[in-house]
Amino acid sequence: MSSFFIETYGCQMNTAESDALEALFLGSGWEKAEGQQDCDVAIINTCSVRQSAENRIWGRLGSYTPIKKKKKMTLILTGCMAERLGEDIKKDAPQLDYVVPVNDKLKILEIANSVRDESQIEFVHSQNYDFASSYYKEGEFSSFVPIMNGCNNFCSYCIVPYVRGREVSRDPQQILDEVRFLDSKGVREITLLGQNVNSYSYGDMHFPELLEKVCRQCSNIRWIRFESPHPKDFSDELIEVIAREERVAKHIHVPMQSASTNVLKAMNRRYTGDQYLSLIDKIKTRIPDITFAVDVMVGFPGEREEDFSKTLSAMDRVGYIEAYMYYWNPRKGTRACDMAGQMTEKEKQQRLQVLIDFQLKKAAEVKQKRACGIQEVLCLSPSRDNGNQMLGRNEHNENVVFDIKTPVKPGDMVKVEFLYLNGNTYVGRQV
Repeated sequence: MSSFFIETYGCQMNTAESDALEALFLGSGWEKAEGQQDCDVAIINTCSVRQSAENRIWGRLGSYTPIKKKKKMTLILTGCMAERLGEDIKKDAPQLDYVVPVNDKLKILEIANSVRDESQIEFVHSQNYDFASSYYKEGEFSSFVPIMNGCNNFCSYCIVPYVRGREVSRDPQQILDEVRFLDSKGVREITLLGQNVNSYSYGDMHFPELLEKVCRQCSNIRWIRFESPHPKDFSDELIEVIAREERVAKHIHVPMQSASTNVLKAMNRRYTGDQYLSLIDKIKTRIPDITFAVDVMVGFPGEREEDFSKTLSAMDRVGYIEAYMYYWNPRKGTRACDMAGQMTEKEKQQRLQVLIDFQLKKAAEVKQKRACGIQEVLCLSPSRDNGNQMLGRNEHNENVVFDIKTPVKPGDMVKVEFLYLNGNTYVGRQV
C-alpha cells in the first residue's frame, strides 16, 4: 500500500483543504504515513501571508533533500507559496517534483496515482477554484466548512488576492448538504470559512441568509462560528442573525488592524477608526454577552506614535479576549512595500511588545470578570495531570479545566460552573 504525508502551514482554509485532500487519499486506498521519513508522497501545503511563513517552508524543503537521496519519494508543493513562485521555485529547490497551484489542489491525488501506477496524466490547470464535497476529518467533533475563496479588497499590505484570486462563493446547496452530513457524524461545532467570509454572495443569497439556513440544518451541532469577516461587510442584518440564532456562537472575530483612520486609509481597509468602533458598539448593544477577537498590525509605513496610541485606546475600549498581534512584514508585490515612512525592525518589534503587554493585561482583566456562572462546555480531552479532570472550551472560545462528576468523553457537551481564572485557563467543576 502506498503512503502519503501532508504538512500544512498558514490559515484555517489551508487546514480545511488539507483535510479534504487527506480524505481523498484515504478513500482511494492510500495509507497515511506517520512522518516525512515514511511516505511515498509528501505534500507541503504552504502559506505566503508573511515572509516568515515562506522562510519556514524553505527550511522544510531543505529537510527533504537527504531523505530523497536515500529513498524514492515524490515531493509536491502546493498552496499560496506555490501559486506565488510557480515552477521558478524549482531552480532553488530541485528536490521538488511537482508545484501545484491553489486551484489545482484537489488534483494532487491524480498526480500521486499516476506516479504510483507509473502512468501518464494530461494535467490541465483549473481556471477557477473548486470546492471539495466535504472537508470532514473522520473522528473530529469540530469541523471547517469553506463557503467562499479569494478576496476582492486588495488591502495594500496583503498578498492574498494575488495568490487566492478573486472572490468565488460556494453553491449554498453544497454547503447545506455538508452541514447536514457533519451533523449526522456527531460534529459539535463548525466554522464557516472564507478570506472575507461575510462577503459571501451566490445568486440572491448573501451571508446573513446563508448563516440562518445553516442553523436550520443542525441538531447535534451546538456552535456555528465564522472566519474571517471584514468590518465593511458587517451588516445590520448579520448582527440580527447572530443575536437571534442560539447556535451562532456569541464570540466573533472582527479584524481591526489599526484604529487610526490615516493608517487604515493607507492600508486600503475601506473604513475609518470611528466606523469600526461604532460597529463594535452596535454589536455590543444588540448582543450584550458578546465577546470579541481581533487582528492588529503595528509598524505599518507611516504609522506615527499618535496612530499607535489610538490603537491602544481602542483595545482598551473594546476589551478583546483574543488578539492576533503582529508587525507589518513587507510582501513583495504589494503596494505597501514602496510606501514612505518605513520603520526599522527594532522599532516595529518594540511597538509590538508594547501592544502585546497591554493586551495581555487588558484581556486578563476582562476574563477575570467572566470567571463565574454556569456555562456550556465542549469536552476536548482528559487532563494529563489529573484523571478526574477534563479540558474543555466554551462558546467564547475560552479554555477551562474542570472536575468531572459523571463519566464524560471528548465531544460531549456538559454544564460547568466557572470558579476562577488560572493564567489564561478557567478552573471549574461539572454540575
